[in-house]
Amino acid sequence: MIRGSCYCGAVVFELAAQPSMKATCHCSRCRKAGSSTFVFVKAADFRWIQGEDNVQRFAPTPPFTFGRAFCKTCGTALGEPGAGDTFPISAHALDDDPGVRNRFHEFVADKPAWYDIADDAKQFAGHPQKS
Repeated sequence: MIRGSCYCGAVVFELAAQPSMKATCHCSRCRKAGSSTFVFVKAADFRWIQGEDNVQRFAPTPPFTFGRAFCKTCGTALGEPGAGDTFPISAHALDDDPGVRNRFHEFVADKPAWYDIADDAKQFAGHPQKS
């Protein structure tokens, strides 16, 4: 099991299996939402332990696909749990090692000058094309 929670502990969840991948988005929207590094999980592997009713959702506006979810109490970014068969979870909300490492960086062209990418993961100026 991989556990996850918000800062105040009101929201707790667990993953029954390792996420399929981990990546970092450098667009201003993800950076401001506090969830720029994310893991993708299967809905079947995700389970709320407590606090699902304490999760606030922010709907996406085009051209964005994923909305945002966060704890109503402390504001911890959670990603977008429950947004389909596979969805992103903020890696920062995980309490345990997810067992995957960064696969890529997207929107590197939007990265702030003060941030240095310190791994060897593939980099894309914008959104990577699905293959």
